[in-house]
Amino acid sequence: MRRASRSKSLHEGFETMSRVSSLSSPFLLGFEEIERVLDRVTKGADGYPPYNIERLPPDDAGCDRLRIVLAVAGFTRDQLDVVVEDNQLVIRGRQADLDDGRVYLHRGIAARQFQRAFVLAEGIEVLGAELKNGLLAVDLVRLEPERVARRIAIASDE
Repeated sequence: MRRASRSKSLHEGFETMSRVSSLSSPFLLGFEEIERVLDRVTKGADGYPPYNIERLPPDDAGCDRLRIVLAVAGFTRDQLDVVVEDNQLVIRGRQADLDDGRVYLHRGIAARQFQRAFVLAEGIEVLGAELKNGLLAVDLVRLEPERVARRIAIASDE
């Protein structure tokens, strides 16, 4: 005797879950902006250009240093733009697609624009950028924040 095959939906028996923020604790006050930044970071990165993030030895003052290296072969210094906007390091590349009369049998190297953004934590400063051998290196430093403790006076009705 053959049993009738029953096909099940992959999602059958599972309820759709809504996203619950890990920053929704009543003890975390004023972190809405961080939640928005996390949402923005998780959306829309297409993987181009590829990049590495390196931890460098601390500087003379003991501050942590980082280096972001992007593979930008084919781009000149004038076609690249490195800007800090609203606590984001934004790196843009623009190449013009020149019609120089060439006939391509295969064109695997396309003139392509890109934008790559990295959210910078408070205290991270961009030291500079260097383009060498098709690699754009952007050096960052994490400055030590000033630690301040402040006593709050308690008022009473008495």
